[in-house]
Amino acid sequence: MTHRPVIFCDFDGTVTEKDNIVAIMEEFAPDGWQAIVTEILNETISIREGVGNLFSKISSSQKEEIIQFVLTRSKIREGFQEFIHYTKTENIPLYVVSGGIDFFVYPVLEKKLRTDQIICNSSDFSGTHIRITWPHLCDKKCHKDCGCCKPSVIRRLESQFPEHKKIVIGDSITDLQASKLADMVFARDYLIEKCEENRIPYTPFETFFDVIQALKKEEVKS
Repeated sequence: MTHRPVIFCDFDGTVTEKDNIVAIMEEFAPDGWQAIVTEILNETISIREGVGNLFSKISSSQKEEIIQFVLTRSKIREGFQEFIHYTKTENIPLYVVSGGIDFFVYPVLEKKLRTDQIICNSSDFSGTHIRITWPHLCDKKCHKDCGCCKPSVIRRLESQFPEHKKIVIGDSITDLQASKLADMVFARDYLIEKCEENRIPYTPFETFFDVIQALKKEEVKS
């Protein structure tokens, strides 16, 4: 590649094969959560508002049960460990930037990535129900009320990597705004639809082996 890459990778539905938030809602939330998810996907409510509403329906007492549920059911997408090895070997900065929540994201990625490579929402279990907190809110250039604002994270970090090629890997609506800032997008599932709708060039993928091969081809081109 002409410029060295820096990679911003989604977690739910990207690193993991399934969306953990949806799975948590199916298992632990009372009826009514499905309408909130639809509103998020349709962009009729913000991601921050929607995710906050979803978790506010679940009792704080279920924290450990949810963690064990995610650890038991969460399957890592094929090739992810090799992808981590590839980025280390090639000295490519890698960040997992997630709209997920710390109390289940960190346990899944434990021993795979350093904590400073993981950027996600936080949680508060001091009340009767789960409260999501937002350490990575939108900066002045974003007005989407993202919750964990991936474009703002990219803008904050890109000063550390001048002249680097920004690569975004994702699967859903939470990755759309970040994809608009990227030099290269790897997309699957709903993000493909949104990239086509917004005329954003992308490379489809199913496993991280696909991503590795595409990045190697970019190296050959340069």
